[in-house]
Amino acid sequence: MEYLVAKWVHVVSSTFLFGTGLGSAFYMFFASRTREPRVVAVVVRYVVIADWLFTTPTIVLQPASGFYLAHLAGFSLTLPWLYWSIILFAVAIAAWLPVVWMQVRMRDMAAHAVESYSGLPDRYWSFLRGWVALGVVAFVALVAVFFLMVVKPS
Repeated sequence: MEYLVAKWVHVVSSTFLFGTGLGSAFYMFFASRTREPRVVAVVVRYVVIADWLFTTPTIVLQPASGFYLAHLAGFSLTLPWLYWSIILFAVAIAAWLPVVWMQVRMRDMAAHAVESYSGLPDRYWSFLRGWVALGVVAFVALVAVFFLMVVKPS
């Protein structure tokens, strides 16, 4: 039963990680495309909150539960599918960390634009391009991890 509980935590945590990431990216990208500072300010503020409430805990739970599951199952971390899953998860986290930093700055830029009755600054759009690029990297890495976790190719 211990294995099933750990696996349930791992699967639910991965669902929160992937779902929150994809949902937040969708809303933030399309809110930004409106170029309306009020819309952007509200949506980006909630995206930052969602990252702290949902994504951050899963970033901790995923490796903790994953390593524990590998231990319970007697899997060596050098198994190719497990090794590459760990590497790809690290890539996703490495892409996510600057995304969080950018989101906080973008939130502040949008709030300032609302307060000053101005448009979003050029720097916002520069950050958005980087945010999208890093988001694509994290998304592809996590899709590959899902594949490796389900298929476990030898």
